[in-house]
Amino acid sequence: MSNGSAAIVQKLWNYCNILRDDGLSYGDYVEQLTYLLFLKMAHEQTQPPFNRPAIVPDDYKWASLLDVEGDALEIHYRHVLENLGREKGLLGVIFRKAQNKIQDPAKLRRLIADLIDREQWMTLDADVKGDAYEGLLQKNAEDVKGGAGQYFTPRPLIRAIVDCIQPQPKQTIIDPACGTGGFLLAAYEYVSKGKLDKDEKRHLRMKALRGVEIVDNTARLCAMNMLLHGIGGDGCPITVEDSLAKKPSVSYDLVLTNPPFG
Repeated sequence: MSNGSAAIVQKLWNYCNILRDDGLSYGDYVEQLTYLLFLKMAHEQTQPPFNRPAIVPDDYKWASLLDVEGDALEIHYRHVLENLGREKGLLGVIFRKAQNKIQDPAKLRRLIADLIDREQWMTLDADVKGDAYEGLLQKNAEDVKGGAGQYFTPRPLIRAIVDCIQPQPKQTIIDPACGTGGFLLAAYEYVSKGKLDKDEKRHLRMKALRGVEIVDNTARLCAMNMLLHGIGGDGCPITVEDSLAKKPSVSYDLVLTNPPFG
């Protein structure tokens, strides 16, 4: 992990220790960070130099969280999560069944205004943002009480398996039990080390990687992990379904893990 991403991870994780005094688990904290980071980055994309159309409805955009405090903030944040969870596409995957776990409005306000709002996340290199989020996921997995280890395979093991599978440019690659996305990221890194032309680079970043995950919370972590690494573009590379019950609905050329389907 780079010094820049390590500093961000430490900054965010220090605040988690404060929230743990209120009974918030590591997993709950990473989940709330996912919601808020997504909203902040969606806001930044509408500003110069990006100037992209807003994907979050005006009533639930980032600025709406900065305009209220106290109990009004807690109530509004709950409404934001509930309503965005009804949207389709990437919004629906990120906010599906989302709930506010930070019951102290003052601490929620500090997380929003003092930690996340003060960073310009879109200007950070994708490696920094991605490594920082991966660092949080790893810390969460190391928390035995949270039981998150089942979704976070050790990265050296993942890289060894991907080295054996040898994914290639222009392939569409699927992980039908993707967890937080470790295998997909390793496949991305493996393919990107080769000599790729412009079309191959675009395919790798926008279309090559597909994940399937049955657990809503894990799917949202994976979708955010991909987004922070610059993978998937405006689409969502993660589908929420049971790949053991039936063959995944997305097309693919190569399976990274768990090949037999029901």
